[in-house]
Amino acid sequence: MSHAIQERPVSQARPRRPLSSAHLPRWTPAAIAVGSIAAGCGIGLAAGWHSKVQWGLASALLFVLATYAITTKVEGSRQAKDRVATSLVWVCFVLAVVPLLSLAWVTISKGIEVLDGYFLSHSMNGVLDAEAGGGVYHALLGTIEQVGIATLIAAPIGLLTAVYLVEYGGGKLAQAVTFFVDVMTGIPSIVAGLFILATWNLMLGFGPSGFAGAMALAILMMPVVVRSTEEMLKLVPNELREASLALGVPKWRTILKVVLPTAIGGITTGVMLAVARITGETAPVLLLVFGTKLINPNPFEGAQSSLPLYVYEQYAVGTDAAVARAWGAALVLIAFVMILNLVARGIARWKAPKTGR
Repeated sequence: MSHAIQERPVSQARPRRPLSSAHLPRWTPAAIAVGSIAAGCGIGLAAGWHSKVQWGLASALLFVLATYAITTKVEGSRQAKDRVATSLVWVCFVLAVVPLLSLAWVTISKGIEVLDGYFLSHSMNGVLDAEAGGGVYHALLGTIEQVGIATLIAAPIGLLTAVYLVEYGGGKLAQAVTFFVDVMTGIPSIVAGLFILATWNLMLGFGPSGFAGAMALAILMMPVVVRSTEEMLKLVPNELREASLALGVPKWRTILKVVLPTAIGGITTGVMLAVARITGETAPVLLLVFGTKLINPNPFEGAQSSLPLYVYEQYAVGTDAAVARAWGAALVLIAFVMILNLVARGIARWKAPKTGR
């Protein structure tokens, strides 16, 4: 019996697996990125590619392939797949940021040449489009008034609609409202302008004005406000609503004092996204406001200008002075939207409920 049991020879024993596998150094992704960029530029030069975009795409492809190959060799295929997924995220991020930075750099470098106090405080009154001089004050004033009026119209309607859909809606009316909000989301800006032109200008007999353009912009702004506010209200925990209702607080007061303050940060961000979406629209302004070289502070009567329309008009002239003014107005438009976003974030942070003791 003792001879039936034979011990396994030491040479045939299974090799022990290490408790920890090999890992690449933390600087490996950066090194692979630098090598991929160098290799992509080399391939572009050797192939005679004149477009830097081709160089960048070749570098991105080499970065992903090199990451997979090196990680598979050292850490195994499972970890390689994880690193490839991370690499793809970084590549997509870079592909999205590079055009944005390039656009910002070109706009700043060309717009800063004419951007000064005179440019911001004077209009084009008495200045020929082909001549140097003039300013953007009348267009900036028109943009502020038109966007402000559109926000005053669209923000309350969109906010109340979202509150209804989240807190009260549940029947066929809510389904119909949701359907029409989805339809309005895809409406082209020219269609909104034609709708206001047919009703406000042709049927009711009103002339061109900044208010007409603001109504068209409000149509474009409302679905964005509704959708963003609706999603923010859904993120508010139901426990907060239940706790308030358990204390005997009415539902309308719970919404006003608990739900809205909790979601005020996201709501403000959604409104600012809608503002940024309408600030650059040109078609409704061209149809309903017409544009002018004069300063018109009254948005309810007479033609007005706006920054997008000013950029379009000056660039269409084609002279060096006009194109320089177009770049300056584009830079003012970007700065205008950025300032609005910073102010909105400050207000949201100030009004947000305080956490902790």
